[in-house]
Amino acid sequence: MTEFLLELLDKGGYLGIFLLMMAENVFPPIPSEVIMGGAGLLVARGEMTFWAVWVVATLGTVAGNLFWYWIGVRWSEEQLKAIIDRWGRWLTFEWDEFTKARNIFRKYGDGIVFALRFSPILRTIVSLPAGLAQMKLWRFCLFTFLGSGIWNAVLIFGGQAAAPLVERFEKLAGYGVVAIVLAGVVFYIYRVVTWKPVKAHEADDKA
Repeated sequence: MTEFLLELLDKGGYLGIFLLMMAENVFPPIPSEVIMGGAGLLVARGEMTFWAVWVVATLGTVAGNLFWYWIGVRWSEEQLKAIIDRWGRWLTFEWDEFTKARNIFRKYGDGIVFALRFSPILRTIVSLPAGLAQMKLWRFCLFTFLGSGIWNAVLIFGGQAAAPLVERFEKLAGYGVVAIVLAGVVFYIYRVVTWKPVKAHEADDKA
């Protein structure tokens, strides 16, 4: 499994990493840890360079978050409620998670876009209230790039550091990759099953 992942990343090249990281931020179940960890292994093998991986991965993250920022800019909160009510189950967005990100954004200002890059759930959702608040595009891109850049660097370094162990315990490493992917799938299924539409949340608030 490890070699299959590495071969896939190697064949996709830097463009493939960019597209995967962009998709990971548009469709949350795709695990960035696996993508960046695998890229780190390729860096350790000398098949890719750290800075090239870091730049394309971070730009891909910014591009994926720009998708949600753009939706926030274009749509009103009422329109977002309708969208989350219809598609939130499959995107694993819940209305109360959006309102939480919105309230945090309002309380701490647009600098919170940087801090929430390290939150597994809110790092994508915060792009919506940032767009709704008409946060300046250059500030959104800057804070997203800086926060994502730190996170991606940690993951790449982690993949590099784990390279000797992966080479030594390749079979176990393959099981580890499978376990991470399966955990992501299980978590996604759990989120789909336990998701509540907007109207259900509003009914709970009134109860």
